[in-house]
Amino acid sequence: MKASRGIATVPALLATAVLGAAAGIGGYTFVYAKGGSYATDDATACANCHVMQSHLDGWRRGPHHAVATCNDCHTPSGPVSKYVVKALNGWHHSSAFTTGDYPDEIQLRPSSRDVVEGQCRKCHADLVAAIDDAEVSCIRCHASVGHLR
Repeated sequence: MKASRGIATVPALLATAVLGAAAGIGGYTFVYAKGGSYATDDATACANCHVMQSHLDGWRRGPHHAVATCNDCHTPSGPVSKYVVKALNGWHHSSAFTTGDYPDEIQLRPSSRDVVEGQCRKCHADLVAAIDDAEVSCIRCHASVGHLR
């Protein structure tokens, strides 16, 4: 039996309700989690989740706080790649922090380690040019530079 014009069918009403609920919950979560702050270079956004507070505090005590923000080290320089990495990190962080599935000692994922390593080498190119060796990791010897504990 066909629905008459102007009367919504049950599946259409259900789909509308599901989409509306998803948009409402998603919007609320975005505002509650201060989602807009992650589009900025403000380092305090990284501590929106309390588990990152010690990292923010360590950065404030470290030598880079006067010259670099979190994004300078943890995202690539290109505008597209920067926001792709921010989105991927945001997904991983929000999933981990929402579920509580993260280690006590937060570790860089291999892809994040590669980004940080590349940013070290980019900013300090004049220092590493003579000794640059892709096999030697900056982070191996300078692990606490960005986040003093």
